[in-house]
Amino acid sequence: MNERLAIEVVQQALLQTMWLCLPILGILFIVGVAVSLIQTLTSIQEPSFGAVPRLAALFLTFLVALPWLTTSLVTYAGRLFGNLAKYAH
Repeated sequence: MNERLAIEVVQQALLQTMWLCLPILGILFIVGVAVSLIQTLTSIQEPSFGAVPRLAALFLTFLVALPWLTTSLVTYAGRLFGNLAKYAH
């Protein structure tokens, strides 16, 4: 494997990781801002009030996005392993 192919493989892996994490991080960012705003407006500083909605949002996001995440990873792995002959030289 030459230097160009190694850079291409790492670049594709990083792009795939970014696209897989983006929806989860986006939802968690929105929920985090909403919970922080509610805590600020109501002066509730209970740690569990902030943690429970964020964890619930994370769980629900994973539950909803899991089929898409799995399909994306399987497609990426198929492309990567399908190109092994190109990377072997």
